[in-house]
Amino acid sequence: MSNPIDDPGHGHSPAAWTAVIIMLLGVSIGTLFFFLEMPMLVWASVGLVLIGALVGWGMAKAGYGVKGPKYSPKAH
Repeated sequence: MSNPIDDPGHGHSPAAWTAVIIMLLGVSIGTLFFFLEMPMLVWASVGLVLIGALVGWGMAKAGYGVKGPKYSPKAH
């Protein structure tokens, strides 16, 4: 077992959840457009995945990351 002090948080933060949800939406939509053979919209969904990564990074820098001042961990 690891010590709770050593626990990095495993991404349980608003920044991580927001980034993952946006990127999951982009991958899901991209898969649909790939199946429907719409290559321009597949590339647009790739852009959505990149936007999700940037949103997560920006939120982490704004303090909503695991070690950020605006993040309050929830008890498990």
